[in-house]
Amino acid sequence: MEQPADPWTAFDYAVVDVEGNGQRPPDLVEISIVAIKDGLIGQPRSWLVRPPRPITPMVRRFHKITDDHVVDAPAVAGIEAELRRALSDKVFVAHNAGVDLAVLDRELPGFQPARVVDTLKLARRLLPGRDSYKLGALVDAFGLARGLPADLVPHRATYDALVCARLLSHLATSSGREPLTFAELLDATVGKAATNNAADGAAATLF
Repeated sequence: MEQPADPWTAFDYAVVDVEGNGQRPPDLVEISIVAIKDGLIGQPRSWLVRPPRPITPMVRRFHKITDDHVVDAPAVAGIEAELRRALSDKVFVAHNAGVDLAVLDRELPGFQPARVVDTLKLARRLLPGRDSYKLGALVDAFGLARGLPADLVPHRATYDALVCARLLSHLATSSGREPLTFAELLDATVGKAATNNAADGAAATLF
C-alpha cells in the first residue's frame, strides 16, 4: 500500500478540467480526465455534455463550444457512471481545483475525492516570484504544449487537462532537486501561498 513518504509517482492521479456554460452556477458542457500512473501521463478521456441551460455568448468566446455542438451530447446522467469510474481511487488534480470540484460536486452528488492536488497552489509554492500563475502563462514558460496535436487548443477541456498533467509532472520532477514525495506534494498545496497577481486564481478556469 502506498505511503505518503513514497515518491509522488507511487500514486495514481486523475487530472481534470471542466468547461461550463457560463450560467451561475455553471452547468457542465465538457470534461476531460487524464490519468497519470507510475509518473506516466496517459491518453485523455473527454466528453461533451448537454447542459440543461443554454451556453452564454460570453463563455462561447473562450471555449468556442456552442449549443449546436452539444445538442446531441448526453446529459450528465448518461455519463455519470463512466466519470465516477475514471475518478475513483485517484488523487484529484486540477489547476485552481476548487472551481472544478464545485462543478463536479453539483453534477456528481456525493463525489468527494480523498486527496486533492491543486497545481495553481503547487506552482505558487514551488515557483515564487513569477508574474503570473495562470495555466496559460505556465504552459508558455515551460513549453508544456510542445508536441500536442494542432486541433487541441486552450480553454478546451482536453488541452487544459493535458497541459495541467504536464505541469504537475514538471513541478514534481524539476531538475536540481529530488522528485517530490507524495507528502511533499500535498504539503505544497495546502493553504494559500503568496502570489503577485490576485486575479490568477479567479482566471484559472473560465465559465
